[in-house]
Amino acid sequence: MRIGRIELPNHLFVAPMAGVTDRPFRQLCKRLGAGYAVSEMVTSRKELWNSLKTSRRANHEGETAPIAVQIAGTDAAMMAEAAAYNIDRGAQIIDINMGCPAKKVCNKWAGSALMQDEPLALAIVEAVVAACEPHGVPVTLKMRTGWCESERNAVRIARAAQSAGVAMVTVHGRTREQGYKGEAEYATIAAVKAALSIPVVANGDIDSPQKAREVLAFTKADALMIGRAAQGRPWIFREIAHFLATGETLPPPEVRQAKQWLVEHLHDHYGLYGEQAGVRTARKHIGWAVRSLPGGEAFRARMNLLERCEDQVLALSDWFDRLADTHHRLPATSGAANDDTMALQA
Repeated sequence: MRIGRIELPNHLFVAPMAGVTDRPFRQLCKRLGAGYAVSEMVTSRKELWNSLKTSRRANHEGETAPIAVQIAGTDAAMMAEAAAYNIDRGAQIIDINMGCPAKKVCNKWAGSALMQDEPLALAIVEAVVAACEPHGVPVTLKMRTGWCESERNAVRIARAAQSAGVAMVTVHGRTREQGYKGEAEYATIAAVKAALSIPVVANGDIDSPQKAREVLAFTKADALMIGRAAQGRPWIFREIAHFLATGETLPPPEVRQAKQWLVEHLHDHYGLYGEQAGVRTARKHIGWAVRSLPGGEAFRARMNLLERCEDQVLALSDWFDRLADTHHRLPATSGAANDDTMALQA
């Protein structure tokens, strides 16, 4: 699997998720089997580049290569400048956000709203490719199937992007109108794959090794991108990789092993955010990790009252140690696709 000249270790990717895929989370997912991870989106608005939020998102200290940064905006020149800015700070791949459905992004005509204005979308792609080309940095594009049910224009935009020099296209199997509701459909992703010669990545509702295999078979995509299913379960990448390679289901992690991964992630998280912000932002990661475990919701409620990093780590460690006394491994997760799913979506 390659993006331009960059060779990746496998074809399992972490989706860029605002407020989630910071450097510590990307590192954790890579450690547990992901071959590639894209940063949270960085704004193209120059006046915000020195803000604390953007500086954290542009922090790649100690991150394993390749370093991929997603940029978002509505002005071609500004997007080109943002690409160059992030390349100067270590980006090896630039990803254009044309998939975010959030209202605060789309109301400014950024993210998936750009799919309504194809000339502007193409102008942005061309400007970013031109800015990255002298540095040998490939450009990728993440988008949706279209703006709404009646306007699925992913194939048209993907073809234009390929002609403009984009090295890879990722398609989330929903329209902007859907947000994250309903089920992802994969027929549009399959059509994009059939239309292009560059790699195409399938994204949306891939939550189990079985579903991963079905989506690959149906779409013929070159890679899979996983987002929400990795929240609290970053080992999903190693589970999928094992299943695709052997056809066998990997046992769930041992409780004490999961504890070690999560505690190490917390320390990395605090290192980026500091004490005050670190405690607050770690709560969601801890909540995701325990939500499906016995007594997880009750622990989450107690943990959310803690105000120090040290107390969070001690509470999580103690809770997992007590869980390990009664459970050797984490419970197996369900998430395999219904047998009729692919037929319905075909």
